[in-house]
Amino acid sequence: MSTIFHSWSDYVWLGFIVIGAIVASYFSFKHSTNRGGLVVKWLVTAAVVGYILKSVVPAFAAGGQMALGGLVSMLFLGGILAATWRHSIIELIASPFMSLYDGGNEEIEAKPYYSIATTQRKKGNYAVAVAEVRKQLEKFPDDFEGVMLLASIHAENLNDLTAADTVLNRFCEGKKVADVHVAAAWTAMADWHLKHGVDADSARVSLEKIIARFPGTELALKAEQRLAHLGATEKILMEQHDRPKIQMREGAKNIGLLDSTEFLKPKEIEPGKLAAAYVKQLEAHPHDSDTREKLATIYARDFQRLDLATMELGHLIKESRHSPKQIAGWLNLLANFQVELGEDINTVRATLMQIVDNYPGLPIADVTRRRLERLNSEFKGKEKSAPGVQLGEYEQNIGLKYGRPSQNQ
Repeated sequence: MSTIFHSWSDYVWLGFIVIGAIVASYFSFKHSTNRGGLVVKWLVTAAVVGYILKSVVPAFAAGGQMALGGLVSMLFLGGILAATWRHSIIELIASPFMSLYDGGNEEIEAKPYYSIATTQRKKGNYAVAVAEVRKQLEKFPDDFEGVMLLASIHAENLNDLTAADTVLNRFCEGKKVADVHVAAAWTAMADWHLKHGVDADSARVSLEKIIARFPGTELALKAEQRLAHLGATEKILMEQHDRPKIQMREGAKNIGLLDSTEFLKPKEIEPGKLAAAYVKQLEAHPHDSDTREKLATIYARDFQRLDLATMELGHLIKESRHSPKQIAGWLNLLANFQVELGEDINTVRATLMQIVDNYPGLPIADVTRRRLERLNSEFKGKEKSAPGVQLGEYEQNIGLKYGRPSQNQ
């Protein structure tokens, strides 16, 4: 062996080679489909390499006739190694090209398949569909898609809301379930209670579960907003469910010959009465952002009361659970009101700068910067606003429900 290794660096290289061989052997053994045959190849290779190191290499080092004999032995042993590893060598060369078609040796991620259940559901074989979904859920109990599919079959096809509720409640009790999936499940259950059971009370219970589970979050806020409109939704569904057939009266004849068609237009609700209805809704459901925005618009556009509109939009803007996109939308709306009602350009700029300062890295900030750049042109092109409806004593009291409005307006 002294003729093979002449310095410590030779031993270092030998160490790297041995370590590399061990690592390669480990991964090849791990991914091999014929581990027994692989072990046999290793044993043959070890025997050949051992003989080469012990006999062939010293023969080359001796030179002369010994080197010639070593060459013949090396050719013979090389043939043995080639025959032993020929399939592996071919696979190594061909695998990059075959991987383009068969995906190579990558492990396929296990996941549920619901194609059979979906097909059976379309055919009306709901019991079979349920059984197929349950087979997949036995393997993947926390799969959101499968749980929702199972619950929807119970609710929409079998009209069994109790079973659907049970499926979703068990799913939501799981520790690995994402918050958004829990909220989506109970929201879907609320929709099914309204649509298929015409049961607003049960729908309310489902939404209240979200509020109780995720207090102070955006998920809870969305559930609160759904609750705010639950009464109106129930009324519409009840009318659709029990609506009697009515005979439509005959429309106006020869409409082209009439002097005026004003009587055909639906009567608009007076702004004061509409605002009062919105105030009443907000007293019961203060997180109803859609109603609060409408109320602010009435204050600004119909009554020219920027102070009241600002107060209503301020409630929405200060609510941290709203998304940046929503808050930016309300700040832009407030800026619109300020421009329309004669506020100075610095006030409008300060309103819009809140978007840039609070959300500098979001696209809404870039959009706002572009609006700020053309703000002077926006003011120059602004036409003088027409005088709005004056608030009477009754309408004035609407604003007082949220605090006395400014008297210097």
